[in-house]
Amino acid sequence: MTPLVELRKVSKYFGPVVALKDIDMKVYAGEVHCLLGDNGAGKSTLIKTLSGVYPPSEGQILLEGEPVVFNSPRDALDRGIATVYQDLAMLPLMSIARNFFLGREPKRRWGPFTLYDAAFAARVAREELRKIGINIRDPDQPVGTLSGGERQSVAIARAVYFGAKVLILDEPTSALGVKESAVVLRYIVQAKLRGLGVIFITHNVHHAWAVGDTFTVLNRGRSYGTFKKAETAREQLLQMMAGGEELEALSVELELIAKKDPIAAAQVEQRLAEDLHGPN
Repeated sequence: MTPLVELRKVSKYFGPVVALKDIDMKVYAGEVHCLLGDNGAGKSTLIKTLSGVYPPSEGQILLEGEPVVFNSPRDALDRGIATVYQDLAMLPLMSIARNFFLGREPKRRWGPFTLYDAAFAARVAREELRKIGINIRDPDQPVGTLSGGERQSVAIARAVYFGAKVLILDEPTSALGVKESAVVLRYIVQAKLRGLGVIFITHNVHHAWAVGDTFTVLNRGRSYGTFKKAETAREQLLQMMAGGEELEALSVELELIAKKDPIAAAQVEQRLAEDLHGPN
């Protein structure tokens, strides 16, 4: 099967700084592809390259098997690559329906005038949100009255409605609590079931493992490779993200601390265990 989007040896340089180096990645229809990495791993640069913000310095981007060059985010969007950033690009005091159609407002004619079609916008917004499991009270209520997870879902539904084939989600659960994160993860799975290719960017392996089919791990701009869920384990992904050498050095440091302060060592070990395996 031809990937919806493919990166071949993509690199990105900012002067002498190597932000990405020789990244290979394929994303298929009906797949959640998780892009993992700690802060500074290159995740943001990669999604900005995919979404037309940055041109790659080297390598190729292919869309459904054809090489493409995006000159702007609008080019990428017109070709079916939609990106939902952390700030969501929403106006809190504006209605859900207006935010849903922001920049693409439906129009209707009234004599010589062209007017915003509020009734059409409200109906479509309500229907599209219902498809992913959200029954809003009133499409005209301010979007700021929704929870963080619901606002994320509005952005996802908007991208799907406007024809996205590849949906890039930039850390959609990073500022959410457990319940709201579960809401967003459910909508990610629903987008996958509708045949989209989803690129889920996160540094939270536990969230990625819950919904992901394949995983690409970045570390300092380079890829450790792409792994299918059946071929790896959550602990292996965590170790790759942290870096085996860093963990080994930390173990040595813990031994030194333990000799001087066993209580402090136990506290550090507890925090490390929660980072690696989640809270007990």
